[in-house]
Formats: sequence, C-alpha cells, structure tokens
Amino acid sequence: MREGLDEQTIAEIHKPQAERRLEPRESLAVRWAEKCATDFRTVDEAFKQELREHFSEAEIVELGMMIGQYLAFGRLLVMLGRHRAACEIYTPGG
Repeated sequence: MREGLDEQTIAEIHKPQAERRLEPRESLAVRWAEKCATDFRTVDEAFKQELREHFSEAEIVELGMMIGQYLAFGRLLVMLGRHRAACEIYTPGG
C-alpha cells in the first residue's frame, strides 16, 4: 500500500463496497476495518485466509492494531463529548 490517501481514494472508501474502485489490498483493508468497526464477529476463517493471501502476518497484525487504535480513539472522543470531532462510521442501511 502506498503511504497516505489522496482525495480520490478517500472518496472511493466512502462509496458502497460494490461501487469502490480500489486496489485489491486497499479494498480488503477497508473491508477489514469496516468489519472491526461494525460486526467483528463476522471475521471468519475464510476472511482470515483472504487476508493472508494479500498480507503477511506482520502486516495483518500492524493493520489490526491501527484499526483498533483509531476505533478506540473515535469512541473515546464520543465518551468525552467531542464526537463532532470524530468521523461517523458508514453502516449500510444505518
């Protein structure tokens, strides 16, 4: 993955999954972040295998730690009443 996100990539991330035009690794990383944020119990063995096909074990751990860190920080902002400073998480139908 390249470092940083340009405006076009950010716009793609905010589209529904079926409409996104991202590189396979980027798309998978976004899907994992969405699962972690909205329904982490759906991360089954098939999804973990898909992660392993695109990322090394070290990359999976690093990406998971970053996802968790940003989710925790966003929730902390909400608890402290600073939720307007946090981004809303897109949830289909929500």
